[in-house]
Amino acid sequence: MSTAYDPIAATCPVPHAEGERVLLGHGSGGQLMAELLADLTPRLGARATEDAAVVVTGAPEVVMSTDGFVVTPRFFPGGDIGSLAVHGTVNDLAMMGAVPVALSLAYIVEEGLPLEELRRVTTSVAEAARGCDVRVVTGDTKVVGRGAADGLYLTTTGIGIRLPGAAPAAANGRPGDAVLLSGPIGLHGVTILSTREGLGFESELTSDSRPLHRLVAAMITAGRCGVHVMRDPTRGGLASALNELAAASEVGVELEESAVPVPAQVAAACDLLGLDPLHVANEGCLVAFVDPARAGEVLAAMRELPEGAGAERIGTVVPDHPGRVVMRTLVGSRRVVDMLVGEQLPRIC
Repeated sequence: MSTAYDPIAATCPVPHAEGERVLLGHGSGGQLMAELLADLTPRLGARATEDAAVVVTGAPEVVMSTDGFVVTPRFFPGGDIGSLAVHGTVNDLAMMGAVPVALSLAYIVEEGLPLEELRRVTTSVAEAARGCDVRVVTGDTKVVGRGAADGLYLTTTGIGIRLPGAAPAAANGRPGDAVLLSGPIGLHGVTILSTREGLGFESELTSDSRPLHRLVAAMITAGRCGVHVMRDPTRGGLASALNELAAASEVGVELEESAVPVPAQVAAACDLLGLDPLHVANEGCLVAFVDPARAGEVLAAMRELPEGAGAERIGTVVPDHPGRVVMRTLVGSRRVVDMLVGEQLPRIC
């Protein structure tokens, strides 16, 4: 039996509206991540300007930070996911002027991971923690099905005590401040990329993963209250870190390209791969805005320690073009240094 066509009852399929989705670039430490955090953190009643926060005021102030680590490969020249987790968490505390006291450690382990590898990572965590004079005091372990975690993910939380007189913050930059960099850039990112892709550079490169809290203590002692801002330029590299700080402090930054220390191997690898060293991740250096009257003393104190032996003054904080970073190039021209857009090197930390 046939049925008459009813144009009133007929329906037209509604096109499926594709919703917004998370991209790899949202974890890059660059512009997409900044946009994501600007969307999410107000829902928590927070602002995304620091990697750690003061949670107890008074004397002493207690600082807390949390972080996740998904680096691939898990073992690389100069470190592994275990030591990287300790150093990264300790450094986030240090950027607030804090000495690390205790860490928590959580594992997300994929079914099938060799147990010997888990033992090796745990041993590395323990050795790195001892090297930082910090204790791992609590933690958790979860095991998920095959294909759900790419082997092993780590999450850490750190607690630290702020040094007397220390009050660095992303919004504390002032016109006239000297911009100090503790050492060469790009080593971690290029080492990870070369090891991951088998490019051959790893024979000449080693990640700069290391703790920076002793360097920070020396800077605070030398600079007294003159160390206004500190940041470790990890994901997104030096460019993204400086842009974040310029925006938070509502100032501009003027850099001298000739003063930025880029190792020859990093420069060669970046030229070959079409990367900008200023966007490549680091795990063992920091950038600081320091009162110009104290900058010489702070720089001298930095150079007395191994982790600051290559420290340089690379620029100046200015009142012009707030929120923007500008570099004077080797040929005397000027170019804007933007934040990293998209994902240059995923799974870097």
